[in-house]
Amino acid sequence: MVTEKKEALIEQIEAALNTVRPYLAVDGGNIEVIDVTEEMVVQVKWLGNCESCSMSAMTMRAGIEAAIIGKVPEITGVEAINGMDV
Repeated sequence: MVTEKKEALIEQIEAALNTVRPYLAVDGGNIEVIDVTEEMVVQVKWLGNCESCSMSAMTMRAGIEAAIIGKVPEITGVEAINGMDV
């Protein structure tokens, strides 16, 4: 993937995540974008309390993935590289 295109995608993804980050922060957590694969899958890392939260799988599907794909439709999925969702 072209670096400029990837950078633009990551900016869009970050903007989408900024809509859900306040909810994660309430519980002492956060999320970090690690990469976007060739298959257009966003790899993220849970931070803080989200790393060990038993609800992270539900948060991933209902919050994180929905927010990202809603704003960046070319993304095909989101996967956590750490935490309970792996």
